[in-house]
Amino acid sequence: MAKQQTFGDKLKKKKQTDTGINVKVIKGFRTDEGNLRFLEKFVKVQDLNELTSVDISK
Repeated sequence: MAKQQTFGDKLKKKKQTDTGINVKVIKGFRTDEGNLRFLEKFVKVQDLNELTSVDISK
């Protein structure tokens, strides 16, 4: 019996249901000792205008 669905078909189907954009947010802050540290986090947003309201904290 032949396969009904290929791997490529599965990927196309998955991309259509995925709504939103994955964005990497990087926030820099100073520690008590005066060193510069960075926090990185991937955030899923519907529109790039929502990036101003994204808050990541330490």
